[in-house]
Amino acid sequence: MSDRGPSHVAIIMDGNGRWAAARGLPRTAGHAAGEEALFDIVHGALAAGVKWLTVFTFSTENWSRSQEEVAFLMGFKEDLLGRRRDELHELGVRVLFLGDRNDPRVSDRLRQQIREAEELTAGDTAMTMVFAFNYGSRAEIAGAAKEIASEVAAGTLDPESVDEVVVAEHLGIPEMPDPDLVIRTSGEKRISNYLLWQAAYSEFVFTDTLWPDFRTEHLLECIEEYRERDRRYGRAE
Repeated sequence: MSDRGPSHVAIIMDGNGRWAAARGLPRTAGHAAGEEALFDIVHGALAAGVKWLTVFTFSTENWSRSQEEVAFLMGFKEDLLGRRRDELHELGVRVLFLGDRNDPRVSDRLRQQIREAEELTAGDTAMTMVFAFNYGSRAEIAGAAKEIASEVAAGTLDPESVDEVVVAEHLGIPEMPDPDLVIRTSGEKRISNYLLWQAAYSEFVFTDTLWPDFRTEHLLECIEEYRERDRRYGRAE
């Protein structure tokens, strides 16, 4: 049984569309409703002593959604950062972004909002919140492989020295610890190209609660389930 933690919680925030459909609303209404859940969970994670909180906000695959939905999500993220970054800063939450912000489909304004949020909160220490935005784990790992290959080709890295530590040092946020607990809402039971490298030994909790309805009490239930588990990391019982 785990007697402490988790220190790092990662969440796949799923179910916005189904939440909206059940109420006869457009999918975009579900995304908007998810904001309240997100900030309730920020407060809950802080109270629970979580030091890193990573949330999957937009995947590399999400570009295939309707133009209307993608446009809403991009605008919503700009608006959210503009409205809520000061609140995060006041809570002592450092903000980092994981993913391809340089993608030409990402607007200059959103890139600026990302940069300003990171700069504003750079010195905050209560918790680090990572927004996985325009993120796909396979792309992240491929990017690390390209960087390593370039360094080997340039003669600055001995190929014989490439191990798990070297690969991890070339991932999007090298300082980010592996998540202890990965939560997915809405009842789906898959990882969806999320933190494939980092979650190698994470504990997973799948909850039927749709993301807009997810609150601190649900987070604490997931944490309690995590604490009841025996993390063996491949060791025998």
